[in-house]
Amino acid sequence: MNSNIFKDIKSDLPASIVVFFVALPLCLGIALASGAPLFSGVIAGIVGGIVVGLISGSQLGVSGPAAGLAVIVLAAISSLGSFDAFLLAVVIAGVIQFLLGLFKAGFIAYFVPSSVIKGMLTGIGLLIILKQIPHALGYDLTFEGSESFFEPDGSNTFSSLMDAWNLLTPGALLIAAVSMGILIFWDAVLTKKHKLFQILQGPIVVVLVGILFNYLFQTGALNFSLSPSQIVDLPVSNGLGEFVNQFTFPDFSQLTNIEIYKVAIVMAIVASLETLLCVEATDKLDPIKRVTPTNLELKAQGVGNIVSGLIGGLPVTQVIVRSSANITFGAQSKLSAILHGFWLLLSAITIASLLNMIPLASLATILIMVGYKLAKPSLFANMYKLGWEQFAPFVATVVAILLTDLLTGIGIGLIVGVFFSLHHSYRNSHHMKESQTNQDGRVVHHIVLAQEVSFFNKASIIEALEAIPNGEKVVIDCTNSKSISYDVAEFIRDYHLHAKLKNIDVETIGFIQPKS
Repeated sequence: MNSNIFKDIKSDLPASIVVFFVALPLCLGIALASGAPLFSGVIAGIVGGIVVGLISGSQLGVSGPAAGLAVIVLAAISSLGSFDAFLLAVVIAGVIQFLLGLFKAGFIAYFVPSSVIKGMLTGIGLLIILKQIPHALGYDLTFEGSESFFEPDGSNTFSSLMDAWNLLTPGALLIAAVSMGILIFWDAVLTKKHKLFQILQGPIVVVLVGILFNYLFQTGALNFSLSPSQIVDLPVSNGLGEFVNQFTFPDFSQLTNIEIYKVAIVMAIVASLETLLCVEATDKLDPIKRVTPTNLELKAQGVGNIVSGLIGGLPVTQVIVRSSANITFGAQSKLSAILHGFWLLLSAITIASLLNMIPLASLATILIMVGYKLAKPSLFANMYKLGWEQFAPFVATVVAILLTDLLTGIGIGLIVGVFFSLHHSYRNSHHMKESQTNQDGRVVHHIVLAQEVSFFNKASIIEALEAIPNGEKVVIDCTNSKSISYDVAEFIRDYHLHAKLKNIDVETIGFIQPKS
């Protein structure tokens, strides 16, 4: 591991603890919804943090079990007849993903318009809020991590909200109210008072306060109580031996079963799409706009799924809820994601009984805060100012995600985005003039953009700019361009920040900054 990975540990360490608290109930909830052993969700979280985190080129993305695969996993376990056979399909899916990365299929991510990615982030933010309010009020029929509008019991996102208000638990409501007060006060006041409050994150305090309240409820010091469904339920291991005994291994005798391969292909495609979309969204949230190498990410996810399947874990993808929480609470590098995996591992071995004191209401308030920061009302106004070509796909994505699920919502947004963009999508994006050496000894690469540059040209422009070697100079000439897509203009604007990390000097000619 590169020693420089520890240079931002002051930011990454507290962020990793917050992500760990967020990830724990999501890992358990998704395993429950998948019809798999609860421990399989924890294994997937550990592998997503440590294995994928070490290999991935994403600095802020967090991987683990994904709600989008829960229905596929549930059906697959049933159709294959055993969890062991399903694990073999996970391993094969990982091999397929690795091959997709090897054959450079990651370019697909660059063809998703900026408006759809922003709609995805906003839709997920609103979805987090709507799905977590019932947990905050103590009505916990929906599993943690659910992303679908319709639930298996016939309820939906909005009916669950109504039921939650009718069946609220006073103890959960008290914890949620106190927790939200702490988070708001911490963010608005304390972090501005002293650096200590920037290092010690508010969510960590919220979790400790939640444990204290739960203890007081149990001892009768406060006349409230929480049911088992309203607190974390991590499988408890009495020592390392019991922990290791919970691992399950694939049934390799099923290698000749054609159904295994059908399930593996479906999982590999869905997991890869979710990962690539999350990579784009996470890069958009990155304060210094780093670009994740998508082919390396597919390889990392492939290795992660191979390892997860071999030791009894659910399939993993990069996941937006944990990634956005990671960014919201100050992570600066991949160390945060790696550490969150270690915290999952250590906690499952040593302090599972203590973690089982954490109320879901405490964690719900943390996620509601993450959701709010993803879906601030001002974002709608800003997108509207950019015109219908940006606003229509954005709104379509948000609404579709809320009323269907993540992948369906993005698909609908993408269709609307393509409809609004095709009329000016000329394919010739740029040409490269012959490189020269300037007086400083830097090699100068001169990129001249075409008259019409659409978001379909984004991939080739990114590849051209990412190919500029460290320490050289690039001139981006826009004088011939009559129209530059907002997606490309936004990338060129953000490239100035990214180029500083590679000591690349950037000069633009005739470039008009996009509205933010």
